[in-house]
Amino acid sequence: MAGGTERKRGLGRGLSALMSDVAETEQRAGTGPSSADKKVPIERITPNPDQPRKRFAEGDLDDLSASIREKGVIQPLIVRAMADGRYEIVAGERRWRAAQMAQLHELPVIVREFSDVEVLEVAIIENIQRADLNAIEEAAGYRRLMDQFGHTQEKMAEALGKSRSHIANLLRLLNLPEPILEMVRTNEMSAGHARALLGADDPLSLARQVIKGGLSVRATEALVRKEQSGDASAAPKAPRPVQEKDADTKALEGDLSATLGMKVELNHKAGGETGQVTLHYKTLEQLDELCRILSGN
Repeated sequence: MAGGTERKRGLGRGLSALMSDVAETEQRAGTGPSSADKKVPIERITPNPDQPRKRFAEGDLDDLSASIREKGVIQPLIVRAMADGRYEIVAGERRWRAAQMAQLHELPVIVREFSDVEVLEVAIIENIQRADLNAIEEAAGYRRLMDQFGHTQEKMAEALGKSRSHIANLLRLLNLPEPILEMVRTNEMSAGHARALLGADDPLSLARQVIKGGLSVRATEALVRKEQSGDASAAPKAPRPVQEKDADTKALEGDLSATLGMKVELNHKAGGETGQVTLHYKTLEQLDELCRILSGN
């Protein structure tokens, strides 16, 4: 009965409620290990198999392990009790890994009642809040919060203290081919480089050129512009005069592109009140999403 009450309370209040639950627990843990519910043998603690973070930097773990050897685990792990007498980590897997390296035998924990859905949701929230994810993992976390839990970009931005454009721009990166996403995950390429490739016709080919040449983000943007103008220059067409867009138009294009997750071009006739809006979709899924947005469903 108690578990059902906890689940209803947390899920009923949505993302902000879970954020509050984690924040309250961390405030409670702020005075040190004495604030923990208990200490649990480290072999009875298991990680969350659905943990969204898959990579833990070895150097960071080494530093944390050295700190734990000297000072112990200051902030207890948040766990939930399992039927077999073990405890599953809700928040704090990095501390658990570092504590193993430091050869600790038991860890301070705070036991909470969470459903399977809430455990995943809290794990995503905790990682995003602590900046523990790379850009692609962070974007995937936002996508899961939207797809699995029905959160909107606006609600996530409000609850997580992020700007809506930050979330929208990261989500756009997921439209890139998987090999490019892996380049960002492994730090071969920055998120800024990947963002510059969003408008390219063949982003993967350009990505390989970027890595091979060690290009900057600005150089990558220039490479994309060169690719986009390549087909037009090969055709025997009269050159069109290029009209520089003002800063407001560019900013509006950026906002619309971030919101829709696809490239948006605004062509406003100078001195008039008419113009054109051009939307570029790369997949049928993007077209379906656009139709859904325009139809109001």
